[in-house]
Amino acid sequence: MSRPFTLFCLILLTLIAFAANSVLGRLALAEGDIGAWSYTLIRIVSGAAILLCLTGAKASASSGTWAGAGSLLIYAAFFSFAYLMLPTGTGALILFAAVQITMLGWGFFKGERLGGLQWAGFVLAVAGLVYLLSPGLEAPSAPGAALMAISGIGWGIYSVLGKGAAHPTARTSGNFLKAGLVLLMLSGPMLWGLSEPLPTVRGWTLAILSGALTSALGYALWYHVLKEITVTRAGISQLIVPVLAALGGVLFVSEPLTFRFIIASALILSGVAAATLTRPKTSQ
Repeated sequence: MSRPFTLFCLILLTLIAFAANSVLGRLALAEGDIGAWSYTLIRIVSGAAILLCLTGAKASASSGTWAGAGSLLIYAAFFSFAYLMLPTGTGALILFAAVQITMLGWGFFKGERLGGLQWAGFVLAVAGLVYLLSPGLEAPSAPGAALMAISGIGWGIYSVLGKGAAHPTARTSGNFLKAGLVLLMLSGPMLWGLSEPLPTVRGWTLAILSGALTSALGYALWYHVLKEITVTRAGISQLIVPVLAALGGVLFVSEPLTFRFIIASALILSGVAAATLTRPKTSQ
């Protein structure tokens, strides 16, 4: 099996895991099976637990960074609160558009330059996002969109920080461990202030699945993949996730596909295709 094909399969697997996170989050939060803070807490702590089993306490404690943990917390917490207000596909579309803009901005700052075709793809992708968020009957919740955009910035920063990680699984484990400790310290006052109901068995199950499987293992694999691709290509590739998430929303959450979402997705996917056809330039 060729190296490029193997890399493609690994990237596709991580993108499916990212889409599954959106579906699991929406399934748990839309029906009130769990509160947003409880979902975040269980998701991160269960992810930390499975990674500790894989890497060991010593490797986890000595790996990761507080910056990585902080960006992971921003992503996960705002993600949960946003999905109280947004459909699965729309939330994923806003999330990964914000991710792309964050990662492209960082790549540009570090000397990566887009060619003409890649700039055209970027403009198409942004146009799709603007169309999705423009006022109208099908426009998503403004507070939900703002929360998800902040979540996307957090994930973009987390991805940038993982670029070139020498030991991806240990790095991810350390980040989850630190983030879990912060969440546990904050959870008493947060749960009291938010007055969230106790999670149902279904809520617990979905949060643990998201944390232990699609988050912990998916993010460790993503850190591995990030060593092989540029920051700009990593950002652009993630824009495929909203389409996968929308299909999951239709199949598992019984959400409709709106005309606005279909057009926005077409624009963004066209942008992804154009932007990934050529290599980004590196400034001399």
